[in-house]
Amino acid sequence: MAEKYFKYVIVGGGVAAGYAAKEFAAQGVKPGELAIVSKEAVAPYERPALSKAYLFPESEPCIHSMFSSAVIVNFYLLPRYSQGTYIRINFTAPARLPGFHVCVGSGGERQLPQWYTEKGIELILGTEIVKADLASKTLTTATGATFKYDTLVIATGSSVIKLTDFGVQGADAKNIFYLREIDDADKLIDAFKTKKNGKAVIVGGGYIGLELGAVLKMNNFHVTMVYPEPWCMPRLFTSGIAAFYEGYYANKRIDIIKGTVAVGFDSDANGEVKTVKLKDGRVLDADIVVVGVGGRPLTTLFKGQVEEDKGGIKTDSFFKTSLPSVYAVGDVATFPMKLYNEMRRVEHVDHARKSAEQAVKAIMAAGKTVEEYDYLPYFYSRSFDLAWQFYGDNVGDSVLFGDNNPTSPKRKFGSYWIKDGKVVGAFLEGGTPDENKAIAKVARLQPSVESVDQLTKEGLTFACKI
Repeated sequence: MAEKYFKYVIVGGGVAAGYAAKEFAAQGVKPGELAIVSKEAVAPYERPALSKAYLFPESEPCIHSMFSSAVIVNFYLLPRYSQGTYIRINFTAPARLPGFHVCVGSGGERQLPQWYTEKGIELILGTEIVKADLASKTLTTATGATFKYDTLVIATGSSVIKLTDFGVQGADAKNIFYLREIDDADKLIDAFKTKKNGKAVIVGGGYIGLELGAVLKMNNFHVTMVYPEPWCMPRLFTSGIAAFYEGYYANKRIDIIKGTVAVGFDSDANGEVKTVKLKDGRVLDADIVVVGVGGRPLTTLFKGQVEEDKGGIKTDSFFKTSLPSVYAVGDVATFPMKLYNEMRRVEHVDHARKSAEQAVKAIMAAGKTVEEYDYLPYFYSRSFDLAWQFYGDNVGDSVLFGDNNPTSPKRKFGSYWIKDGKVVGAFLEGGTPDENKAIAKVARLQPSVESVDQLTKEGLTFACKI
């Protein structure tokens, strides 16, 4: 097969690839110089939409947009919480492509396939890279085709951890789902139709578990969530924060089983999952099962060829790896977190976008100065009519403020984390755009605080006066 050469190649077709392409175009990449190679069949899209509006039922009304009310669009636009305002538009259709192609998630231009053509960027879809020889700057596809490059951007993201990886009995049954790509979401939608009003079991109590718990309930499933931890989202939530969401979900008639795990699955004659067996001996009926137990960075292709650290590919503040012609962005990059003076790896769409843009600026600098990456950790989620944001670091002591009663009509509360006498992290449920900016500022500036009691008493006022 003929070998193709590009000056720049991006491996991976997710959020980071789309935002990298945007920055390459902004920096004046010439037609024919850049290619994106992706195993997915569609152009890069805003992946967070898959666990939210993509799975909404046809009648779901609560779609948000940053656009003016005169603009009606068919997608779920992730709000730029930290930059400007957004409004609510009542809307009946779930999100569908081409509505949520990048870069709509940050208020940018929607990059349809023709956008790449117009910019002279070759978008090579449905193509899996199975070998990367970084020494010879050669990539090989599953069909034997090869690509040569001068500069490589690794944007391969993460893969989901599957129960079959651990040999869980019956975990290969039909109707056990994982969610990472649009094909996964399409399979879930088909199951919603064939198992309408059925029983769903969610294995995992993190982002995917909580967000899919909401959309499954909205699709009229009887939902049971199962996770081994003492409360949901333990990597971020304190027990006080988690108590609100668990109570809220319980009020939505979602059953929650904590402190145990799924150890097996039974199937019917058609090979479809029928029951979920738990370690504590309970057996749950299930028409569908959705598993969300984490992911792994996709670095296998590059093992032994670039330096690694903390499970990812080690980079500098410009996302350059130990090889000067190779950059790594998004989930796969372990980079210097300037704010905390340590190396970290971050799996989040916000970092995927910003790291991609930073790397391309460095690649295209041509002697110009590029500032070091100075990232403030940022996480958010939306489910039902809830919306929370977190900025900074959740280390040290924590205090809870506001009303975290799940039956409260106001539903506004938050938490601060304090380390060495400084506020290093802030969480807020139900905040306005200005209030969310305020907690972001607190996490960035890390103001000193006289006492924990002061934070408890002042609550959100503390952030708003910084």
